[in-house]
Amino acid sequence: MNIALLLEMAADGAGERIALGPRSGGTSYRELLRLARNSGKWLASKPGPRAGLLDGNSAAVPLLLFGSALAGKAFVPVSYRLAADQLHAVLERLGHGVLVTAPDAALPVPLPEGLAVMAREQFLSEVRDGASDSPTGIPAPEDIAALLFTSGTTGAPKAAVLRHRQLAAYIIGTVEFLSAEPGDAALISVPPYHIAGISGILSSVYAGRRIVQLEAFEPRAWVRLVNDESVTHAMVVPTMLSRILDVLLADGERLPSLRHLSYGGGRMPSKTIETALRLLPHVDFVNAYGLTETSSTIAVLDPDDHRRFAAGDAASRRGLNSVGRPLPSVQIEIRGPDGKAVGPGVSGEVFVRGEQVAGEYLDGGRLNDGWFATRDAGYLDADGYLFLDGRLDDIIVRGGENLSPGEIEDVLVEHPAVCEAAVVGLPDPEWGEQVVAVVVPAAGATADAALLQRWVRERLRSSRTPSRVEFVPSLPYTETGKLLRRQIRDQIRRDQVVSPTAPQR
Repeated sequence: MNIALLLEMAADGAGERIALGPRSGGTSYRELLRLARNSGKWLASKPGPRAGLLDGNSAAVPLLLFGSALAGKAFVPVSYRLAADQLHAVLERLGHGVLVTAPDAALPVPLPEGLAVMAREQFLSEVRDGASDSPTGIPAPEDIAALLFTSGTTGAPKAAVLRHRQLAAYIIGTVEFLSAEPGDAALISVPPYHIAGISGILSSVYAGRRIVQLEAFEPRAWVRLVNDESVTHAMVVPTMLSRILDVLLADGERLPSLRHLSYGGGRMPSKTIETALRLLPHVDFVNAYGLTETSSTIAVLDPDDHRRFAAGDAASRRGLNSVGRPLPSVQIEIRGPDGKAVGPGVSGEVFVRGEQVAGEYLDGGRLNDGWFATRDAGYLDADGYLFLDGRLDDIIVRGGENLSPGEIEDVLVEHPAVCEAAVVGLPDPEWGEQVVAVVVPAAGATADAALLQRWVRERLRSSRTPSRVEFVPSLPYTETGKLLRRQIRDQIRRDQVVSPTAPQR
């Protein structure tokens, strides 16, 4: 199985449906297949084994994704937000081939020898003008479909290898073929170098859903596009949802066409999802936990879970902090430091196995008997729900006790004076590490360190009480919603995050 076959099946079964673009004048599935085949022929005429993209969301994304498959090349979407040195390193690894870029893009780094750059509109023009729609090639299941560079929040980006069989296994295992209603439309606003950007295209195509693209996320533009195009499905990261809710509250919008909203890519504050459930009761919310290396989602907190947990008492609402239960097609196991599986409620490292799981990098993989070590810390409860404690590197070891930053953050954001919170560990000569909280105050609220320390102490054991609480106007995130804890730690060490009282916003 290969990803190009997903498009061929959709074009064969629903050729006249609009696949891409606006309801009126959009590209049909039959036409999208023709353009993808033209793209494949165009790419096949270019040197090198890879086809790169340095751009936001546009028609070029699906054409390069499927065209690369038909040309026997790997699709390599590159982050346009990388620092110059990281971008140079990524382009060096892209090597000989073609790089399609945003209009008028000015690359801040010298290009490696053999890498040809072409602007998006020129690429689309050449593909549209192709004369033949005959098949280009048949990719093998073991061929590389995509190379995705990890975000690099803890070092240089690594190239995750995703093969056709893995991406196809994820789509076929989670999406019913042509299950979309004729009027369904999915908004893709996460960047194409995020695994959700790729899986969003593949799942929409296999379901026969119309794809609507937002070139770069901006919350008011997102809301406007949902309403203008009657979008029914969308996926966001937590920081996106928070900003969307701000717009809804300010403008009184309620997104009547939206039926399904999935989120993932970072920790979702309980306060944010509870607000979303209250503002948008007609929407089915899904927390989708996955990684680049697992071809997207491996566990899901479904709409019924959201409504059941939200309607319960405070203890029940903590279930909203779960990322749900494993997909039927994967196995998830929690292992302790000795590498052995642990029981319910015991924290350890999250391991996953299944046909969609890659766990492979250009420089070597980490699979062991099919199992991928995610480097995420968490536990499974007695009902099989997965709770994440953050990255293993984020765990705070105080006096020999492992503390979860996420647990402390969840308690902090329950305080009405707190909008966001991040908890990190810093060296301590007596206890090994001390707990430090960095807090963004809620608009118009005042708080002080002693008040928040007492709040945590009353709800958790004293060992989890922050020894320091610093106040900042905002927290650093990647554009895909991941909290940059290393940056926070570095700022604190450099004494750049120092404020005795909460700043006013």
